[in-house]
Amino acid sequence: MILLFVRSLIYNIAFYLNTALWCVIGLPTYAMPRWGIVWIAKTWGRTCVWLMTVICGTRVEFRGLEKIPEGPLLVASKHQSAWETFALMQFFREPLFILKRELTRIPFFGWYLVKANMIALDRKAGGRSLLEMMRKARDEVRRGRQLIIFPEGTRRPVGAPPDYKVGVSQIYVGCGVTCIPVALNAGLFWPRRTFLRYPGTIVVEFLDPIPPGLSRDEFTAQISTAIEEATDRLVQAGREEQERILGFSAPVVAADS
Repeated sequence: MILLFVRSLIYNIAFYLNTALWCVIGLPTYAMPRWGIVWIAKTWGRTCVWLMTVICGTRVEFRGLEKIPEGPLLVASKHQSAWETFALMQFFREPLFILKRELTRIPFFGWYLVKANMIALDRKAGGRSLLEMMRKARDEVRRGRQLIIFPEGTRRPVGAPPDYKVGVSQIYVGCGVTCIPVALNAGLFWPRRTFLRYPGTIVVEFLDPIPPGLSRDEFTAQISTAIEEATDRLVQAGREEQERILGFSAPVVAADS
């Protein structure tokens, strides 16, 4: 347990130093087209994944990469930790996120989000902000970008009951493009609300693409079933691996009430 604590502490220090380093390296991209900051973001994400492997012994396995289509795309991922917010970018040419507007006010990091033309959502603005977000998402995806979205809206602890929001089905219908579901078990190795990082194998599985044209209800039913069934399978395998390595699996943090 002491070794786990020490490795986790070292990784967290390395993570923030690495982030600061890439923020400095990325300064010239303010004067460049968007591809410059997108390259910086992808490289930052890869190095964060690599550091976790080297320091914490957390390997990564990506499955189903051959299923990712080219061009405009909706990527609907299970959201268990902060890990997938930076680890998924590397597989998409023009990644796009919907994020809280407050993040864009963080010095340097937030300015990069603006430069990358991410979609900032003002949660306090109500319905008008949601409509504007939907319009921007549709327009950006139709320009050829890949929107990475988390259908449950926020991080959910491993094992928590699924809570799929209606917004993702509205975006799917509005964009009219293929959606690829993503299952993962990252929450076992980077749990929320703790700085501990556990060894083992994070598995990310890109599932069968869902073509455009389904109704909202059909899409929600199909995507939730696909993601949850695959995630349950990956989590079970991850827990068994942790038991072999540590003698216990990562504790579950209760979902918000």
